[in-house]
Amino acid sequence: MRVSFLVVFWILLTHIASGQSRLVGHWPLQGNTDEQSGSGWSSTSIGIAFDESGPTKTLTKSATFDGTASVIEVTEITKKTLSNQPFSVAAWINPSDASDDVPGDIIRQYDPAQRTGFHLGLYSHFGVTNSQSNYRQLHFGIDQDRLESGFTDHGRLGSAVFVFSLCVHNDRLYASTCHAGEGEAGHVFRYEAEDRWTDLGCPDKANAVSAMTVFDGALFVASSKYRLAGSSLSESQNSNFGGKVYRLGPDDQWIACGTLSPDTEAVSSLIGFRGQLYAGSLYKPAGFFRYEGGERWTACETPDGKRVEAMTVFNGSIYATCYDEGAVFRYDGTTWYNVGTIPNATQTYGFAIHEGSLFVSEWPKAHVFRYQGGIDWEDVGKLGNELEAMPLLVYNGKMFGGTLPLAEVYRYEGQTSWTRIGRVDHTPDVKYRRAWSMAVFKGRLFVGTLPSGRVHSIEAGRNATYDRQLPPGWHHVAAVKDVDRLRLFVDGSQIAESARFESSDYDLSVDLPMQIGFGAQDHFQGRMADVRIYQGALSGSEVQTLANVTGGQN
Repeated sequence: MRVSFLVVFWILLTHIASGQSRLVGHWPLQGNTDEQSGSGWSSTSIGIAFDESGPTKTLTKSATFDGTASVIEVTEITKKTLSNQPFSVAAWINPSDASDDVPGDIIRQYDPAQRTGFHLGLYSHFGVTNSQSNYRQLHFGIDQDRLESGFTDHGRLGSAVFVFSLCVHNDRLYASTCHAGEGEAGHVFRYEAEDRWTDLGCPDKANAVSAMTVFDGALFVASSKYRLAGSSLSESQNSNFGGKVYRLGPDDQWIACGTLSPDTEAVSSLIGFRGQLYAGSLYKPAGFFRYEGGERWTACETPDGKRVEAMTVFNGSIYATCYDEGAVFRYDGTTWYNVGTIPNATQTYGFAIHEGSLFVSEWPKAHVFRYQGGIDWEDVGKLGNELEAMPLLVYNGKMFGGTLPLAEVYRYEGQTSWTRIGRVDHTPDVKYRRAWSMAVFKGRLFVGTLPSGRVHSIEAGRNATYDRQLPPGWHHVAAVKDVDRLRLFVDGSQIAESARFESSDYDLSVDLPMQIGFGAQDHFQGRMADVRIYQGALSGSEVQTLANVTGGQN
């Protein structure tokens, strides 16, 4: 018999008042998607299969999520279930390690129109714009339409004119730069705090370090002879070609990983795909290369001799933008395919995966388009009065984009609507300013600029982020909204905490269903078991018990 909501809500309030946590939602996922807490919530599922293996000796099965359509919707979560009270979410997850798609979201209850609710997901951001900025990192966020009033300035990186890439690796934020001086080469910097950065030196003699990615557990970077005239600036007098790749080794030493080809002047992007590292040429001649280890690279085919620039993985393929025409290309591991030309665009720039769809940005109208399949793209609006939309990135439930010529940042509101968030470069007397690179780090959205060579950040709502790659295999994850902060746990240990907040500032009441296996980025790809929701904040010892004791305790 279904328990009435009034009874459940009275029980929840009683336990909140007594300071205890109470299990109010439980999906063991042991062969079915039934909810078994007794709270009376019903669930519907799409595309869920079951595997005869699980995370523990008593959780012997698990639900398989396919990364493209699978979701469990909890349809009777009522508006006041979360409110502004503490709550906790826990689950066993085993994300796919196929590296041909983003891992996806674990659970959310979020209203994008009101920007209210919570989400918990495992995030990878590719094609932002030259960087793969985040890789398999756990993010837990809440929001009630809260946004800091302005960007925080984290300083200029040496004499940089261009922050080409931002990348988060092993709990640190890295930035790569371009410099204009005749004797200056591109650097890599590591963020320390506030406006302090550690200079990790120049891996190469070229004037820019253009691309960064995490591959096989290490940070890889690539060099370029960047043509500053393309940004309407005076050309650098540094004539050294780039086209080289390096890996950050022990004691912050740069290890040479070879040159793509003698003709490659600059590297546009690096990406891992199906266990292999790929790179593209920024300038002509077009080139697409596969890393063979050591200092060896193999040239692969290009799409009809066109350059592949920003790259992302999505639903089993690499997708690439192009500066030779306003097209997008798809690579299946063997062959390139043209998947459509963007209307009125002459160049395509950056990618994001948002709400299960692929988005691309373009020049010269600063529109963003959503992929519809085949060769079809849908226009989802223009970013202000700008000329170029560049990086796209999903952060705390929403997609953000950066622009040229004013270096503005916008938030996507759905359909064709974008809201201006602010401006990150105010350099006077220049034609173009770019908000070019983005990453999520320590719960904040970081943005790198041209021509000021500075990094800025802003926070929407409150966020706790695990700024390390989650290893393959089964892991127990828990997200706790306490009275004044968010806490994240992996395998029973606390690994991240948000900035403090006032509980009264975050009423997370949402009328929409709760979704398991889907969220702001994509459908979850992998296996999941024993999803739990608690009213109240689990303690560290309670989370550890859930992670260590088979199936936990009610």
